[in-house]
Amino acid sequence: MNTKKDAYLVELGLRIKKLREEKGIDQKSFAFDCGIGRTQLYMIEKGKTNPRLLTLIKIADGLGVSLSELFGF
Repeated sequence: MNTKKDAYLVELGLRIKKLREEKGIDQKSFAFDCGIGRTQLYMIEKGKTNPRLLTLIKIADGLGVSLSELFGF
């Protein structure tokens, strides 16, 4: 991971994982509740994919946070 973009995706993924785990929700259940694939969520949490805005909205809604909170602003 040499680029700023890659580092940002990893940071975002770690934040999503932390927020999910703080709520005590396992990855499979959370992905199902958000209407996204478990593999997709895994890839997002690992920073290996650049999620679409609609996917991030689903994740933020599932976590009960705003998009700005999801991004850590």
